[in-house]
Amino acid sequence: MLRYLTAGESHGEALMAILEGVPAGLKVKLNAINNELKRRQKGYGRGERMKIEKDEARIISGLKNGISLGSPIGICIKNLDSSIEKLPIVLGARPGHADLAGALKYDFSDIRNVLERASARETAIRVAVGAVCKIFLQEFKIKILSRIVSIGGRKDRHSRIDEARKRKDTIGGIFEVMAKGVIPGLGSYAQSDRRLDGCLAQAIMSIPGIKAVEIGLGFAYADKFGSDVHDAVYYAKSKGIFRKTNNAGGIEGGVSNGEDIILRACMKPIATLLAPLDSVNIKTKQTTKASIERSDICVVEAAGVVSEAAVAFELARAFLDKFGSDAMGDIKAGYKNYSARIK
Repeated sequence: MLRYLTAGESHGEALMAILEGVPAGLKVKLNAINNELKRRQKGYGRGERMKIEKDEARIISGLKNGISLGSPIGICIKNLDSSIEKLPIVLGARPGHADLAGALKYDFSDIRNVLERASARETAIRVAVGAVCKIFLQEFKIKILSRIVSIGGRKDRHSRIDEARKRKDTIGGIFEVMAKGVIPGLGSYAQSDRRLDGCLAQAIMSIPGIKAVEIGLGFAYADKFGSDVHDAVYYAKSKGIFRKTNNAGGIEGGVSNGEDIILRACMKPIATLLAPLDSVNIKTKQTTKASIERSDICVVEAAGVVSEAAVAFELARAFLDKFGSDAMGDIKAGYKNYSARIK
């Protein structure tokens, strides 16, 4: 079974992950992982932290001569800013962040104990995990992409981000993730926790700042008749079974149907504001302003990259569930036989 666990704080020594279940025999190129990490750091509206960190992954286990051994893969990303022990305590919870809820949950008198782990900095190591999964999926010609749909309700992203910066504010938006080349039959309708759409939605919703996910038409289904939206099925000898539309977003009944998998997600504005909102000092209970941490103006583009990683992990997991998970040769043989049967 493919699974992973991450550790690390925003200003701790490093971010770490253990990725278990990668089959033996996969050639893992470190530069492919680091290229994904660079993509996550880019985007109009990123903050000062991205000028400090030069995210590079180090693989410390699970490979020999760049080839996976089938044992757990250990990945580490060093934080260049590792000042966690020197940073001041935080008392003013930021509305929209995990600050207050986390402090109440764990009985903290310093909100920094919450924000260091709740920070979206943790998504860097998730991108590294997803990059390994992308490498695996590319062996089967599956490609995952993302694009910005809108920022602050507009397609002109730069003007809205500039407006937010002038206001000492932040802004969110909508992005889309697409997986191309996914074979029919990944996922299952038999149990709720194996439904592919449910797994993908949960994976994306777990990314900090994501507040909504839709697949295919999503909410646009709500005001239409079934005859207008369901994807009719056709057959041609030259290309087999096919659809003329893809309103389902590539998933029906929790199972991939062979069309492109298309998801969209809404990311809220970042919670750290340079003109902070009202809050309460968690020690004195007196009115105060929310704390200000080094942050971004807009990270919608980066969220798309993180979501690519999340989608890659879930697709790789579903793929290995179907075709086995021990050795690349066995998986490729099973995939070849299945592909021939469903043509």
